[in-house]
Amino acid sequence: MGAKQSACIGGGLSGVCGVLLLGVSFAINNGPAPGATAVELANFAQQNYAKILWGAWMQAVGPVLIVLFAFVLVHLSGATQRLSGWMTFFGATILMTVSLIEITFYISALYRDPVMMASMSLNLISAVQHLYFIVAAPALFLPLGIVLLGSRVLPKLLGYLALLLAAIFAVLGVLFLLRLTLPGAVTAFGAVQALWWLVAAFALIARNKKFREDFGP
Repeated sequence: MGAKQSACIGGGLSGVCGVLLLGVSFAINNGPAPGATAVELANFAQQNYAKILWGAWMQAVGPVLIVLFAFVLVHLSGATQRLSGWMTFFGATILMTVSLIEITFYISALYRDPVMMASMSLNLISAVQHLYFIVAAPALFLPLGIVLLGSRVLPKLLGYLALLLAAIFAVLGVLFLLRLTLPGAVTAFGAVQALWWLVAAFALIARNKKFREDFGP
């Protein structure tokens, strides 16, 4: 098996595992009920201590695997020395930074001293979530879409969908800029990008069968 074929399989599996980790993390860590008091939030944090920490771990590792998948796409597309490739790396760095900041506040919510720590952390998480829409998702999907449209690594449709996702996230970021806490329907839209990564990952794995013919050994 050639290096490019190995990258297809390894990169695709990395993307699939990353999405699955994120899915499980959200499934086991649903968060407290809206409108909970500071005491109720603190109690929720202690009662769900292990779930929150495991969810935080999965939300930290999952994006790393997805970013690795994105880097593999740039590599296979031959865009590592093009501006679109560099901006994909930059966008991935922003996404990881925002994700890790949010996860830090998940963990900080577990501290019982001061008693307001849980509610403070929840507010900070709501603030950080704006960054996914304002800059993190658009900064990654826009250049990655351009990279894919300039290559034959994945179907062109996925490249166009990446551009569409970048535009939708950016628009939502502006439309809800004045809402300190994003509506649940808006934050739930983040699942759409997970679906894109999953489809793209399986498409790359399937592409491995024709990779030698299309791109050489």
